[in-house]
Amino acid sequence: MSERESASPQHDPDARLGDLFENLPDPTQQSPTVDNSAPTPGSRRAAREAATGRTTTPADGTPVAQSEPEAGPVRASVDADVDASGAPVRDAADAGDTPTRAVPHVTPAVADPQPVLGGGLDDLFAPHDDERAASHKPKKKRRTGCLVALVIVLAILGGIAAGGAWVWNTYGERISEALGWGEPKDWDPGMATGEALVTIKTGDTGGPVSVALYEAGVTKTEDVFYDYLVEEAPGVTFYPGVYKLQEKMTAEAALAALQDENNKMDNTVSVAEGGTIVSSLPGMAETLGLPLADFEAAVADPSVYGVDAQNLEGWLFPAVYTFDPGVTATQVIQRMVDRTREALAGAGVPDADAERILTIASIVQREGRTDDFAKVARVIQNRLDIDMKLQMDSTAQYGYGSLHEGVVSSSAEALEDPNPWNTYVNTGLPVTPIASPSDAAIKAAMSPADGPWIYFVTINLSTGETQFSETYEEHQEGIKKWQSWCRENPDAGC
Repeated sequence: MSERESASPQHDPDARLGDLFENLPDPTQQSPTVDNSAPTPGSRRAAREAATGRTTTPADGTPVAQSEPEAGPVRASVDADVDASGAPVRDAADAGDTPTRAVPHVTPAVADPQPVLGGGLDDLFAPHDDERAASHKPKKKRRTGCLVALVIVLAILGGIAAGGAWVWNTYGERISEALGWGEPKDWDPGMATGEALVTIKTGDTGGPVSVALYEAGVTKTEDVFYDYLVEEAPGVTFYPGVYKLQEKMTAEAALAALQDENNKMDNTVSVAEGGTIVSSLPGMAETLGLPLADFEAAVADPSVYGVDAQNLEGWLFPAVYTFDPGVTATQVIQRMVDRTREALAGAGVPDADAERILTIASIVQREGRTDDFAKVARVIQNRLDIDMKLQMDSTAQYGYGSLHEGVVSSSAEALEDPNPWNTYVNTGLPVTPIASPSDAAIKAAMSPADGPWIYFVTINLSTGETQFSETYEEHQEGIKKWQSWCRENPDAGC
């Protein structure tokens, strides 16, 4: 070891720690004290002591008795320990007025304690009794009330919607017309194109001409031309003949074209759908400049044209025909009979069945509108199948000579007349066709629609709406609708 190291004092850790503990001050015995002063009224301490039933000793030493609960175990004081007998146990160091040592003691829960003033944090934030009761009230009634209200609102809205739909379905067209929402009835100027042939028959007035223009594709709606005449040219006169016009013409332009002799076609004649020999021959004679007697002689013998029938009714096909100058009446009739044979062949009608199909088709043509042709044909066939009289007004009128009187209903005399065409008197088909049927009517007679209908009646003569029925009771309801419409439209041809 070096001299330097031997001269340095040695460090003793144990010696230094001993000196440290020797210099500490002497400990003094201290006991925890309890603040026995009276708590401030309303304070949390007062609430706690009131809840535990403690006796508080004010500063002057006078004990203050706290209320005891009416039932439950006796609470032990938290100021002193107690033995099994309930006597306080003092610490060995306690003497005289030395306060006792505070020992925490858990007090068992007391059943149904009396409410006390104040309380702890749990009491502060606990729900009030009224709130508890309200929170446990059933909410079914409230929810049920909301549901009932919702149902009522939906019912009201549904009623409004249904009512609006009914009003629109019933009066929508009139409302649209009044407010200018509907589709214009007339074509716009400058839209005319192509070619259309319109036949004006002897005695035609504004109504029939308006319909003829619409069916030829000249005017946009069936009544726009008639409405224009009423407003602008109520006294106009129409001359029979076939006129060459254009499709999509305005009512004003169509009237001007019909008044122009340059548009009238020479040597052109027409037979109307549902027309008859009696109604067609005069127009042919006038247009072609031939005597009416020539045409009457030309139709007198059907065998000349290879037709095995009582007469040529139904064999003059409805169409527009143009002939060369010098044509004869027989040539005109031959052309029309040939066109009928083309229609029969196109519908697949056997030659032996031609007269029967033409007879059914002629009734279909007179009784229904094009959309209902197949249904009308089914009614005729259903009645024939059960040997039920057809009872078609058109047949009674044809046999009585009143088919072209312009009315739908038949007179009592027509219905009772025992002629061979009257299906109110006779069972089965008339002895011959009663009019000239179109291609559509011939096809319907050859291929009727499927259905159980036995009756039909047109309940709106303006639109041609027809009700088809299976029972007589349903048919009677349809007749009431037709009669009601006729009362509201006395000049409509009922």
